[in-house]
Amino acid sequence: MARVKGGNVSKNRRRKVLKQAKGYFGSKHRLYKTAQEQLFHSGVYAYRDRKQNKRNFRKLWITRINAACRLNNISYSKFINGLDKAGIEINRKMLSEIAINDPKSFTELVKVANDALNGKVTKKVEAKPSVKEEKKTDNKEVKKETKNKDKEALSTKTLTELKALAKEAGIKGYSTMKKDELLENLK
Repeated sequence: MARVKGGNVSKNRRRKVLKQAKGYFGSKHRLYKTAQEQLFHSGVYAYRDRKQNKRNFRKLWITRINAACRLNNISYSKFINGLDKAGIEINRKMLSEIAINDPKSFTELVKVANDALNGKVTKKVEAKPSVKEEKKTDNKEVKKETKNKDKEALSTKTLTELKALAKEAGIKGYSTMKKDELLENLK
């Protein structure tokens, strides 16, 4: 039996590996075996560093926030604790952006944090509902009206349809209920 080399399939596979290894130093981008080995290692490094990247950015943000806090005569830990007590939830990425781009706002946040640490209760300002939120409330009212119409139409539905509706509504024990019980629970 004749030896089969693989032809185009092997050639294409090797070409793909060498294409991925483009730019590697020395024989790692020229020779198939070393290129493939380096690609395996590169994949491991990439996987590891995707996790480390998140840690590194968090460290950077904390360092920036700490520097801005020190300019405002407060430590980072006290600042974060004060924000927590004041009920302000801003992630560290946004805090660092505020510290860099808008130092006045950051100073106001430091004042709020200091007040919360000293026990002063700050009034929580409720924002005006936006146009989108108003539309959502309108949609909720429309849904309530349609539910009322649906309840009237429930009596015409079959037992299996009622059980399906009870399942969607999250009613427990709907499978053993009779039609009258299902109608009462759905209303």
